[in-house]
Amino acid sequence: MRDIAPSDLKTILHSKRANLYYLEHCRVLVNGGRVEYVTEQGKQSLYWNIPIANTTTLLLGTGTSVTQAAMRELAKAGVMVGFCGGGGTPLFTAGERELDIAWQSPQSEYRPTEYLQAWVRFWFDDDKRLAAARQLQQARLARIRAHWLDSRPLSDAGFDVEAARLDALLAAASHAIQHAPDHTSLLTEEARLSKQLFRLAAQATRYGEFTRAKRGSGSDPANRFLDHGNYLAYGLGATATWVLGLPHGLAILHGKTRRGGLVFDAADLVKDAIILPQAFVSAMRGDDEQTFRQQCIGQLTRSEALDFMIDQLKAIAEQQGRAA
Repeated sequence: MRDIAPSDLKTILHSKRANLYYLEHCRVLVNGGRVEYVTEQGKQSLYWNIPIANTTTLLLGTGTSVTQAAMRELAKAGVMVGFCGGGGTPLFTAGERELDIAWQSPQSEYRPTEYLQAWVRFWFDDDKRLAAARQLQQARLARIRAHWLDSRPLSDAGFDVEAARLDALLAAASHAIQHAPDHTSLLTEEARLSKQLFRLAAQATRYGEFTRAKRGSGSDPANRFLDHGNYLAYGLGATATWVLGLPHGLAILHGKTRRGGLVFDAADLVKDAIILPQAFVSAMRGDDEQTFRQQCIGQLTRSEALDFMIDQLKAIAEQQGRAA
């Protein structure tokens, strides 16, 4: 029986793919026509298959290497690859500064240009770019409310948030977003709401006092989990923008000259909705990094987070591009 090459398989839409991997202390290579990662156990080498046709993002952590053949197959399958430090943070590529977000994108240029053309029609106009940022932030608020109040896994885990209080926060944020006069005001409102959501999540899980530390804190599990989980969201954000053919530099909120800014924008759609509450739930349960990561990936998949990101970016391109 002949080997089946990845290119022979039927393509699974990125929005329907189920897998997002973080690997460490292993080698990624091609073995028997399949992309696998190899771990060492004593004198044995253990080979584990990566179903690349059903994978969106691959994060390679500490002690990893990848062969040219494996990168070729990953690119063919449209898998976004990011190199990162231990625990999924920070994200960087060889030769890049650690503070930058960069991805090894599949280099197929045979993607539709429909959404890129619509995007650039409005992007160079400050007022229209602000309107697009408002639209994205309003979608973020709706996602937060839907997941925080209707998620069965969060409810079962004891995440008990007061609906009236959350609604009041989101209503105030929605009003501020709609009347924000510029991008600076919009970013300020985003940060203000996130700070209030941290407080609300800490109270909902009885976590106690919490202060968000930049790039986490060694002694605070919630901060570490927030950093780790956010990079999973960045992976999906990078995938969503690549699928639509939108360059990462065409940000609508996080600075129009910041490299990778559009990935931050897309990740905003699900970070506070899914990653934030799970970070506090896992911290209170005493989960390890792997358990937390599995919980996040499970919720991102069940909630069709990548589908949501793609749909919202398409809606912004179509609506704002048409108005331009």
